[in-house]
Amino acid sequence: MKNWSMLPVECISHIISLTSPGDACRSALVSTVFREAADSDFVWRSFLPQDINQIISKSLFPSQSSLNSISIKDLYFHLRIRHQHIILDGNMSFALEEKMGKKCFMIGARGLSIAGLGEEEDALGYWRWTTVPASRFCEVAELKNVLGLDIKAHIKTKMLSPGTTYAAYFVYQLLAYRYGFARTPIEFRVTREQSRVEAAYHGVVLDPSAASPRAQYRGDGWMEVEMGEFFIKEEEGDNASVECSVREASGTKSGLLVEGIELRPKFNM
Repeated sequence: MKNWSMLPVECISHIISLTSPGDACRSALVSTVFREAADSDFVWRSFLPQDINQIISKSLFPSQSSLNSISIKDLYFHLRIRHQHIILDGNMSFALEEKMGKKCFMIGARGLSIAGLGEEEDALGYWRWTTVPASRFCEVAELKNVLGLDIKAHIKTKMLSPGTTYAAYFVYQLLAYRYGFARTPIEFRVTREQSRVEAAYHGVVLDPSAASPRAQYRGDGWMEVEMGEFFIKEEEGDNASVECSVREASGTKSGLLVEGIELRPKFNM
């Protein structure tokens, strides 16, 4: 350990930057020299996305000037998914995955394509925009009464972390007066829009009161179901994109709140 401590702090920082956020935190416990190296902006900037300044500039979070008043390490922990998220342009939220600092996005209901619901209230009375205290967004979509579902989200793959497997999650609530979700599976699919081979749809029953539900409680007042997964290559084309689809074509349904579709890294356990 003495030999390590004789190295310049900059060298130790460079070595730590090649590890992970967890390793950096553990390294800070070794000695005062390692703490100085592990807490440096150089180390924590390496764990942040390269376009973090651009992302922050699109949010309600103070942009470039705020980086002068907060350390890069504090910014990293501020953005971790369990602690904080920032809203981008009102229709999308951003956070960092806990372990490796990979990008996480949620496309809010206002950013989705929902058949029968546009910017204004649904004239036919199938959907309406409403506010929910538990939501990170100003408004969510409430399904009042409709025959069939058709919801889509689109995202450019260049926005996501390269070399990463992502999963898409449908984030929702079912109201007490819900109808039509206990037996009829809702179909989900995640596919690359430019792919010649389309992924198959798979069905999931959304009501947690149904037998063997695949829906999961998130701990933030919402539920989610996994829609599918996809891999982001190290080099993605500028026009590459992913489509996440929700559909159901039979049976009347009501009492569904849609917060959005979240994309976050998926790691093998």
